[in-house]
Amino acid sequence: MNQSSSQSSNRSLPDSEYYRAFLDRDSNYDGIFFAGVRSTGIFCRPTCSARKPKLENCEFFATAQDALLAGYRPCKRCHPTDHPGSTSPLIKELITLVESDLTRRWKDQDLRARGIDPTTARRQFKSRFGMTFVAYARARRMGEGLKTIRSGERVIDAQIDSGYESGSGFRDAFSKMMGSPPSGNVAHTLKAEWIDTPLGPMIALADESALHLLEFVDRPGLETEILRLRQKHGLAILPGRTPITELLESELASYFRGQLQEFTTPLHLYGSDFQKSVLKILQQIPYGETWTYAQQSEALGNPKAIRAVARANGMNQIPILIPCHRVIGSDGKLTGYSGGLARKEWLLDLEKRRKS
Repeated sequence: MNQSSSQSSNRSLPDSEYYRAFLDRDSNYDGIFFAGVRSTGIFCRPTCSARKPKLENCEFFATAQDALLAGYRPCKRCHPTDHPGSTSPLIKELITLVESDLTRRWKDQDLRARGIDPTTARRQFKSRFGMTFVAYARARRMGEGLKTIRSGERVIDAQIDSGYESGSGFRDAFSKMMGSPPSGNVAHTLKAEWIDTPLGPMIALADESALHLLEFVDRPGLETEILRLRQKHGLAILPGRTPITELLESELASYFRGQLQEFTTPLHLYGSDFQKSVLKILQQIPYGETWTYAQQSEALGNPKAIRAVARANGMNQIPILIPCHRVIGSDGKLTGYSGGLARKEWLLDLEKRRKS
């Protein structure tokens, strides 16, 4: 498994420099990076006064959200989710609520029931560290559920190591996202793998013959997407690697280095016949080029199906390999992308540079 500590394209310094700043409690780096400590499962700001671990037990993140999605919880000593030198009773209260039940999906009415204005909570979380309260709770929940995939351990091993008892906490977080271990009524089992990329971590679901899903772990709606996949097709998901994920990881690394323009990883497509035909058209868009939705519809043989094509593109579960990032608006501007427009622009720039 790729356990690289480089979690974000925004980080440009070597780990040794971040580690030096972490050891020295250098305040110049506050807000620049966060340090995850593998042995404790917490993440800290650079100025944390806690005893420092060895470099091999550290990994460094550009944002608090990256650390949360990697399965780390905030340090109670240095409070990395607060701005340096500031505290917020509301933020502390809400973080405590999240930690008390990591599997809960928080809604505005839950906050109102506690006398908390959802708008105030959203604004304070956004101003403190760049994400809303709901996004924070989701990242913490996702990180806990993905932790076992990232480490490559069995669910029960990770559960015991995390100190949770059966039927609570960690196991629930994983099971709610990925489903229970296979039983007699499961039609098929997929293996889930965590893959680090320059644009952030991704999760890959594959069996021995094909890739079924590849998504950025911070994609909104990922949990629902996986749940729909499990329920509709009778799938069970467990941590692990297959020859397909090994090939995928190798090809993604080459792609991000600008050394690969066509993927050979076998794909398993889901959806209606129309949706599958749209995905196959996407695969025909040449590397380094862009099409409009109108061009894609014409290639499909149905020029009037622009909106339907756009919807089908949005349901793509295997981005990059099925390059929906190569589709732009008729005015030449970037349009919606599940991984975010910044990632879309990055991918297009990479391909344009390498093609020329």
